[in-house]
Formats: sequence, C-alpha cells, structure tokens
Amino acid sequence: RSGEARSILKPAMQIGMPRWSPDGTAVAFIGGLMSDEPIVGGEIFVVSAEGGEARNLTPDLPASATWLAWLASPERILFAEQIDGESGIATVAPGDGRVEQVWRGAETITAGGAFSIGLSPSRDGRMTALIRHSFRNAPEVWAGPIGAWRQVTRTNDAVRPPWGEARSLHWSGGRWEIQGWLIAPLHPSPETRAPLIVLVHGGPVGAVTPTWPAPGSSLALAAGYFVLVPNPRGSLGKGEAFVRAVVRDFGHGDLDDILNGVDEAVRSAPIDPQRVGITGWSYGGFMTMWAVTRTERFRAAVAGAGVANWQSYYGQNGIDQWMIPFFGASVYDDPKIYARSSPINFVKNVRTPTLVLVGERDIECPPPQSFEFYKALKTLGVETGLVVYPDEGHIFTDPGHRRDRLARIAAWFDAHLR
Repeated sequence: RSGEARSILKPAMQIGMPRWSPDGTAVAFIGGLMSDEPIVGGEIFVVSAEGGEARNLTPDLPASATWLAWLASPERILFAEQIDGESGIATVAPGDGRVEQVWRGAETITAGGAFSIGLSPSRDGRMTALIRHSFRNAPEVWAGPIGAWRQVTRTNDAVRPPWGEARSLHWSGGRWEIQGWLIAPLHPSPETRAPLIVLVHGGPVGAVTPTWPAPGSSLALAAGYFVLVPNPRGSLGKGEAFVRAVVRDFGHGDLDDILNGVDEAVRSAPIDPQRVGITGWSYGGFMTMWAVTRTERFRAAVAGAGVANWQSYYGQNGIDQWMIPFFGASVYDDPKIYARSSPINFVKNVRTPTLVLVGERDIECPPPQSFEFYKALKTLGVETGLVVYPDEGHIFTDPGHRRDRLARIAAWFDAHLR
C-alpha cells in the first residue's frame, strides 16, 4: 500500500516466470542453472511474500519446468515441461510437493512465445488454449481441457512435411541416457547410404522438441541428408542434475554424447559413416569449432556464431555473467578452466573443412571469435571460409540473409559430403 519496494529473495540461480499465489502470500518461480527469460527451464520454487528461503517443490523432477500458473481450487501449480525431448503438462501441490503428470506428447506446445514450452489456462484451469506443432503437423491454435483440445484454426491443414520420418533415439552417455531426434530425407534411397548432418542446439541449456519446421529441414528435403539433433548433457528435459553435468566440462562429456549419438544414428538408419558433417549456432557453433579440434569423424563443418576462445570471449561479450556458474569462477580467477575448453588452444589438430558464419553486430558471440578461428584455420592451411552478415545480431532478422545462410550451409556440405 505504501508503494515501498523491498527484496524478498536473493536467488543463487537464474529465475524465470515469477507468479503470485492467488492469496498474495507467496511467489512461485522456475529456478535453475540457466533459467532466464525467454528461455526458462529448471525446478519450481516457492518463496513467502515476507521473504526468506525459497522452497524447492520439485527437487528430483526428471524433466525441466518451463512455464507455470497458480490454480486456486484446489490450490496447485500447473506447469509445462520439457521431458526427454517431448512436451509435458503436470501439476504440483505447494503443500506437499506431490507432482501429477497430466499430459505428454511428441510435439511442441506454446502460448505464443518463441522459445519456451507453455500454454494459456482459464482462471480455474479447466480450459486451456495453446499452439501445437510437431515434425508432422504445422502450427495451429487448439483449445479445451488439457489433452482433450479441439482445433480452433485450420490455416495449415493442407501443409505436408517435405522431410521424412522423425524418430526419437536413445543411447548411453555413461551415467546418463541421452536422447536425440533423427530426421530422414523425404525419399531416402533403399539402395545407397545417405550422408548425415549433426545439428547441435544452442544454449548450452536448451533442448530440441518436435517442431515445425524440423531442424535442418532444408538439408533433409533438398539434399537427401539425414539430420541428427542430439540433446546431450547440459540440455533441458532430464532434470537439473543433467543440466549441471556440463559445469566446468564444456566440450568434453557433451561431445562424447554427440559422437555416441552419431554411432546410434548409423546403427539405426541407412547412413554412410564416412560422410558425416556437423553444424550449429551459438553454443552449437562453439561445439562445432570444438569438435573439429578433437576428432576427424566429421568430413565437413559449418560453425555459426561460435566461441573459439573462452578466455578472450569473457571480455568481449555483452552477457558475461552467465559464465560464472558454468566455469565456477571468472576468467581472471581460474583461467585454466577456460583454456581447457577453448578450441583455439587445439586448433592445430583441425583437418576438417570448416565454414565460419557470424553476424556483424552479435554481442552474445562477438565476431572476433569467428575471426580468430577462421584466421587460424587459414594460416594452418585448412580449407575454410568466413561470411560476416552486415547489421545482423545473434538472431538474424533479414530474410535475405537467412536464405543466404541456408544456401551457403547446404552448398558447403554438398561440396564435401556428396
């Protein structure tokens, strides 16, 4: 009533989706190692409006909560989640922390946001509205009780996927079970083995759920590639311990997961193990740069908005605070842990033809990182190329640049894998 602002929590984590309880006595939020708007993912916490320690309602959740809303009668929290590469909806009771799974599906559900899994409920939670899409179905608006939705729009009813079957694969990652999606070309030849492109998602805390269009679909449909989209350790969808498995270990265990995923894909489909490429953007760009310094498994690579040198990156980027929880200290206090995961320190191992792409005004993965990697490859006689897109940031907005980027990626892989 006085209008006074006061702090009720100093979180030791990133938080997203803060929501008042119906009676105004508490705030629920999603907290995690990397749970920041608009990419939210972690566990559900509640803190008193008077302040104090936040209480974790879902300490062993085998998924990642991405969205939440309080429901009043009976009092519970409805939440959406990423779970093993799929979308889910569940509830948790604030009193005893009891979680009940309500719905789960091999699709992506959103309330209109570009990144997070979510939905839009009525005040009593009996009705919901959402956008649903998957590898097979283009986006449409649906509404109704959870799991019994009816289709409201039919804008894309006539649209059919120009790629083939998408399958969820699982493989061993030591103590972890790793999941990923294998997307086939529309008409794979039954007589010959096709090349494979590995597409590594950004983040590192992110995950790929079935979406429209399918990731890497331009390659799958135009050039006859299989596309593997892994969710290695560090991804959302298997709980917070899985997310934290990359702390102080960038590029090590997660690269092992990706390489094991390639083996599983080759076992599962008519793929030529001698024609495998790798690409990614942001953290996926780093992983691409890193992978070609660690293995010759990949015959071609395209690194988009990557990080070549974590030590110099620390002082160049505009979002450096996210790095402390992952590396355990600043680069000035523990430079060795940053050096251990920097591709530039192992660049003399690279033999793989590697194309480097970046936006001119990217402050998240600044262009000097791409310049440094490209210059090293060129100096060492490795086949390479560099494209800097004018006036683009981390996410491209110019349709012409988007088309050009896709065309260059496809041309690079065609030249080296076909």
